[in-house]
Amino acid sequence: MGSAGSPDLAALPALETRPKFIFFTDFDGTITQQDSNDFMTDNIGFGAAKRKESNKGVLFGQRDFRDAFQEMLDSVTTPFDHCIDLLIRNIALDAGFRAFFHWAREHNVPIVVLSGGMEPIIRALFEHYLGKTDADSLRIVSNAVKVRPGKTSINEEGGWTISYHDDSGFGHDKSLEIRPYANLPADERPILFYAGDGISDLSAAKETDLLFAKAGRDLVTYCERENVPFTTFRDFSDILATVKDIVAGDLSVKDAATGRK
Repeated sequence: MGSAGSPDLAALPALETRPKFIFFTDFDGTITQQDSNDFMTDNIGFGAAKRKESNKGVLFGQRDFRDAFQEMLDSVTTPFDHCIDLLIRNIALDAGFRAFFHWAREHNVPIVVLSGGMEPIIRALFEHYLGKTDADSLRIVSNAVKVRPGKTSINEEGGWTISYHDDSGFGHDKSLEIRPYANLPADERPILFYAGDGISDLSAAKETDLLFAKAGRDLVTYCERENVPFTTFRDFSDILATVKDIVAGDLSVKDAATGRK
């Protein structure tokens, strides 16, 4: 905590502008139409069939996300700069995200991107679609990339590997970023949103006040199985309409959690 019992803004940077709402969100398959890591695995790694089989094991608790993800990425030996170029050419932004981004900035709703992917890829895609200034304004908490042992550069064949954010079975336990905000005293705690689509979002699913789960994806299955309140979305235009109503006081968080639509 900071002075006089106020929150420590260095530890909780999304509170800097004293917002009443904070929007946490996954990146791959949520802000983007396709998952960049799945795309690399399917097209220049070991392929879609093996990836989908591995994901089933994670969804049903038979193995950690971290190990399955490591196997996926280890199958991609293309130099990292070539991977970035490939993804910029093939990964599209969600149709409604740009409008949501600008609305959120105008209405003091900080966006915090929590990703199980790799920050250099995320920043490259944001810069491509939003421009560098807007991309730099986004807080991104993600994994990093490092030179693989025995190599000299990430930009050589087989030269890179993921550097995980923490020691959890997720590699990046997104709940650890959200929980300090959720645990604030009631008179200082903003309403917390989260948007996601898949298995890397499982740790965050129970931490916020309203969860947006992408229609037809694994996170919906998990929420229904674990009785986690949620509402589905097709793209960020759905999210924007709901968040606007909540911010305006026309819709409660509880009433917004309508489940599968």
